[in-house]
Amino acid sequence: MRAVLTRVKSASVTIDGEVVGKIGKGFLILLGVGPEDTEKECRFLAEKALGLRIFEDENEKMNLGLDAVNGEVLVVSQFTLYGNCRKGRRPSFAGAAGPELGNKLYEQFLADCAALGYPPQHGRFGADMKVESINDGPVTLILDTDQLMNEPRRK
Repeated sequence: MRAVLTRVKSASVTIDGEVVGKIGKGFLILLGVGPEDTEKECRFLAEKALGLRIFEDENEKMNLGLDAVNGEVLVVSQFTLYGNCRKGRRPSFAGAAGPELGNKLYEQFLADCAALGYPPQHGRFGADMKVESINDGPVTLILDTDQLMNEPRRK
């Protein structure tokens, strides 16, 4: 499972001209699901993402989490995070989960965020969405469970 997480001042997602999800300060999370992902990766990624302390404290150090800033979360599905651009000029998306698994785990990720205390605003799986954000910093991180779950912890 892959996520691109951006610290935002605000973000929204629009479908067919209607705003379906909107947040103020918080995280915009673009979420991609791989074919081998399970509910285990969903929970791990939700805990990791929502636990990040990337908001500035009074000393301008990234030391505060969502809870400390009353942050919100907007999650948008994005299978293109599994795009492979190695050959030619047109990406291959064969590395992304199929729609059934992708939607199931997207919904599970939303449920995991809610269970962790951050009921997310969100888009709609498979829809043509327009995403707007005012990035804060900018601070943008890439989270990949294939890397995060298999790396030894540093001391």
